[in-house]
Amino acid sequence: MQLSPSSPKPGTGADHDAQRDAHRRAAPDRGRTLLGPALQLIHTGQAPTRSALTRALDVTRATAGAVTAELEALGLITVDSRPAGGGRGRPSHRLAIDPGGPVVVAGQIHADGLSVTLAGLGGLLDPPVHLPLPAATDPVRMLRAVAQAGAELARGTERRCLGAALALPNPVTEPDGTALAALHFAWPSGTPVADLYDVEVGRADHGPRAFDPLPTAIANDANLAALAEYRHGAGRGARHLLLVTSGHRGVGGALVIDGRLHTGSAGLALEVGHLTVDPQGRPCGCGNRGCLNSETDPDALFAAAGLTPDPGRPLLDQAGELCRAAATDERARAAVEHVIDRLGLGLAGVANILNPDRVVLSGLHLDLLEAAPERLRAVVAERSLWGRSGRVPIVGAELRHSALAGAAELGWLPYLADPQSVTAGQAVR
Repeated sequence: MQLSPSSPKPGTGADHDAQRDAHRRAAPDRGRTLLGPALQLIHTGQAPTRSALTRALDVTRATAGAVTAELEALGLITVDSRPAGGGRGRPSHRLAIDPGGPVVVAGQIHADGLSVTLAGLGGLLDPPVHLPLPAATDPVRMLRAVAQAGAELARGTERRCLGAALALPNPVTEPDGTALAALHFAWPSGTPVADLYDVEVGRADHGPRAFDPLPTAIANDANLAALAEYRHGAGRGARHLLLVTSGHRGVGGALVIDGRLHTGSAGLALEVGHLTVDPQGRPCGCGNRGCLNSETDPDALFAAAGLTPDPGRPLLDQAGELCRAAATDERARAAVEHVIDRLGLGLAGVANILNPDRVVLSGLHLDLLEAAPERLRAVVAERSLWGRSGRVPIVGAELRHSALAGAAELGWLPYLADPQSVTAGQAVR
C-alpha cells in the first residue's frame, strides 16, 4: 500500500550526485510507471521535496522531475521551485498536494447519525456535515440518505469529484461487500450494502464536475480508521499496528501489518469487540455477555456511573465529558476506572495473540486513556506477557475523524494506484 523512503544520504557535491545518479534506474517512459508510488509518498508526507522523492524511488533527478511534472499536470500536486533546505548539495523543490485538486466523497454511518465530507489527497478533509439518522433505518433508506448528502457537497464544490466511499459500523465481507451482524440497525444478515450504495450514489446528482458513473467503495469503519491512522496519524512508522476504538456504540478493532490491513479470509478479522472480558457482565447484541463491545462503550460508561445520557445530544460527546469529569467527580472517576479495567483486559488478551508494536486507541477509548493513562497501561502490563516487558506502547489516535479519513483513503485507492485515471470518467452533461 505504501512505500517507505530510504534513509537520506548526506550530499557530497555535484560530482558525487552525478555518480550516484548513474547507478540509479532511469525510466525510459520518463517515469510514468512510477506515478503511483510517487503520489503515495507525497500523499503520506514522506516526500515533501523532490530530492526526498528521488531518494525514496531510487531514481535519477531527471526521472523524479518528469514524475513530479506529470503529477502536477494532472492537477494532483504543486511543485514550488523556490529552493528548500540549506544543506550541502543542490537545493530541492517543494512538493505538496494541490489545494484545488480533485476530491472524493467520504461518508460514515454510525449508531446515531450520518457524517459526510469532501476529502482531497494528503488526508485533508473539509469540515464534516453531521446529520441525524432517517426516520426509517432500513439499509436502502440509510444508504440513500448518506449518498444524497454526499452528492449535495459534490454539487457545491468547484473541484472535480472522483468517487464516493463509505464507512459502516459493522463487518463487511470481501470481496462481495455484504454486511453481517448489523447489530445497531437490525439489517438482515447478508445485506448487499456495496451494491445498494452503488445504486444510490448512481441515482444522486453529484454535479457537472463529478465522474459519471461515480466509483464507489464501502468497508468497516474500524478498518478504515486504522488505515487512516497508519498513513496520516498515530500509526505512522509502525509495522504491526493494532487500533481499538469505541464510537457512538460498540467496539471495533483493526490490524495493519507492513502497510496492509489484515482482514482475514473474508474481510471479517479482528472483531475484538466480541472478546469476553466479564462472563457475568452486560448483555451484548451478539447474544453473549460481558463482551468488550458491551463493557467499554459509551453506554457501559454511563451505566457504570449510574447516569442516563441526554437523548438529544451525541452520545460519544457526552461520554467524553464524563471522562473529563473524572478529574474532579468521584462517581465519574469510579466509572472511568471500572471501564478502563475491562478495556485493559481486552487489550492485554489481543496483545498476547498479535504482539503489535503499537496500539492506537480512538473514540471513547482515547478519552479513557487521557483520563487515566497510567491505570490503563498498568492493567495491560499486568495481564500481558509483552506488556510486562514494556513492549506494548499504547497511544491515542491523532485524527479527529479517523473513520471518515479512512473512507477518504478508500475512495482515493484506485487513483493512488493509477494517477492517470483521474482524467478518465469525466461526466459529459
